[in-house]
Amino acid sequence: MHTVVVGTSGVTASDVLAVARDGARIELSGEALAALAAARGIVDALAAKPEPVYGVSTGFGALATRHISQELRAQLQRNIVRSHAAGMGPRVEREVVRALMFLRLKTVCSGHTGVRPEVAQTMADVLNAGITPVVHEYGSLGCSGDLAPLSHCALTLMGEGDAEGPDGVVRPAGELLAEHGIAPVELREKEGLALLNGTDGMLGMLVMALADLDMLYKSADITAALSLEALLGTDKVLAPELHAIRPHPGQGASAANMLAVLKGSELTGHHQDDAPRVQDAYSVRCAPQVAGAGRDTMAHARLVAERELASAVDNPVVLPDGRVESNGNFHGAPVAYVLDFLAIAVADLASIAERRTDRLLDKNRSHGLPPFLADDAGVDSGLMIAQYTQAALVSELKRLAVPASADSIPSSAMQEDHVSMGWSAARKLRTAVDNLTRVLAVELYAASRAVELREGLSPAPATQAAIAAVRKAGVEGPGPDRFLAPDLAAADEFVREGRLVSAVEAVTGPLL
Repeated sequence: MHTVVVGTSGVTASDVLAVARDGARIELSGEALAALAAARGIVDALAAKPEPVYGVSTGFGALATRHISQELRAQLQRNIVRSHAAGMGPRVEREVVRALMFLRLKTVCSGHTGVRPEVAQTMADVLNAGITPVVHEYGSLGCSGDLAPLSHCALTLMGEGDAEGPDGVVRPAGELLAEHGIAPVELREKEGLALLNGTDGMLGMLVMALADLDMLYKSADITAALSLEALLGTDKVLAPELHAIRPHPGQGASAANMLAVLKGSELTGHHQDDAPRVQDAYSVRCAPQVAGAGRDTMAHARLVAERELASAVDNPVVLPDGRVESNGNFHGAPVAYVLDFLAIAVADLASIAERRTDRLLDKNRSHGLPPFLADDAGVDSGLMIAQYTQAALVSELKRLAVPASADSIPSSAMQEDHVSMGWSAARKLRTAVDNLTRVLAVELYAASRAVELREGLSPAPATQAAIAAVRKAGVEGPGPDRFLAPDLAAADEFVREGRLVSAVEAVTGPLL
């Protein structure tokens, strides 16, 4: 099994995906263990002094004015975990929790948190054992980080609360730790706070969304090319020299992908009426511009994610010169903004795909295709309601595009009076990515049927390969009305698993 080694300088997106989705094992580097020990020495020295230090010998948040005596500090650390583990609602996905825990471990191993090496090792042991704390949908305001979700994870380290075992069964965390020979941690000064104070949940979801969207934007270029072909559109608008004079990188990449997919097509540029189109509709002609803008938004989001993956997010932090300083690095605004930007781009990509689908089904705009791509229009309704479903998804995506990060609700007796809502931005982006997949699946379903209904002219080799692969996956082609939901579900799975991209790339080579 793949092993991810965690050091002091952060982790990569591929590390997050390996741990969260593929169950990769984790090891702590010697460098990390040394940094942990050194930072802990600083915390222990400060804890022995009579002067109060935030997070070490004081209360938290609005209660930071109280100095905590030595005999109460272990109880203080336990209590912050127990009291902050206040999430509600349904459980979040296993991959999200694993990313959340792994990214908190990343910051712990930076040597800036003051956590003992044995606590970090326990975090790694829990992940390696396949134990997943129960984390709930609601509870994070994205500042100070993802407090409630991280608290539920810390609770498991203490042997309290509930967790899911490697068999998928939820049981008391203490039982699961005992079965795997993992001793619960006894938290000391600052450790409870250090386990809770980060942007790890929203960052993990951002990393996974970017991975999913990388595949979906390629899928969108393919479905747009299929629709262009089915509508007898022109591929001249995809010429590199046209996109070079407006040099947005994403636009050029999207146009190049569509051109590669359409190479060798006999369907592009043909017209079946007496007034040939000078231009295709925007939803066809401007596909690279819209998808390209989303790709460039992703590039910015990826830059933010890379910076955050290299960060140590905690409050207070232990500095190499021995200071333990309060700061505001836990604020989730940088991550929250790009999560919201991506939700906007996703909604617009889905919207333009739905407009192409609607055009394929309208006999007045489809240039010779039967109404609703029906076998016997009137007797058959064809794909009429498949487009309704797609439209409903797009409408939902528009609601999900409303930014969470533009909102803030004060908390902690006005001490935490401006919050990022980054967790909420991440949760709605996950839903948006799921719905975009479904929207593209409907466009694929309609466009592949429409291409097959064009007789006498051959589609491009790449689109032929896509259609053959989707038919092999159990998505049926043209014919009389049938129960559509299973076909749409199969198309959704085909896109979601990346098989559409794989089928096309087998002909074109890697897409951009």
